Amino acid sequence: MRFPVALHTDDGKNYSVTVPDIAGCFSAGASEDEALDNAREAILGHLELLAEFGEEVSGASSIAEHRANPDFEGAVWGFVEIDVTPFLGKAEKINITVPRLVLIQIDRFVKEHPNEARSRSAFLSEAALERMRRLRDKAQA
Repeated sequence: MRFPVALHTDDGKNYSVTVPDIAGCFSAGASEDEALDNAREAILGHLELLAEFGEEVSGASSIAEHRANPDFEGAVWGFVEIDVTPFLGKAEKINITVPRLVLIQIDRFVKEHPNEARSRSAFLSEAALERMRRLRDKAQA
């Protein structure tokens, strides 16, 4: 999952980082690169705590959505890529029914886009999580 991060600086050297999609997730660094590296560690720590307490790992919003928030005025935006799979719990094997042509399309997509879809199961899980996030966001709007 790509988490957008907002970087702020007062002196052009030291940066603070906010991860808007994870409440209370902040970091800092003596350079942009160090700030992003530290943000990655902060995100991993927060996700580990969420998993430990059985809390849901929320989806990441777009930068465009966050730009409208005045708290992020003047921010430089970046992304931190995190594999959230380890924080979703133990995998369970299930039996589902999918129309054959849909399955063929899924398998073709996974094969042609190995960086976006590691496997059929990962693709279906990520698609379901994304759909639920969009419906939740729509209901809250």
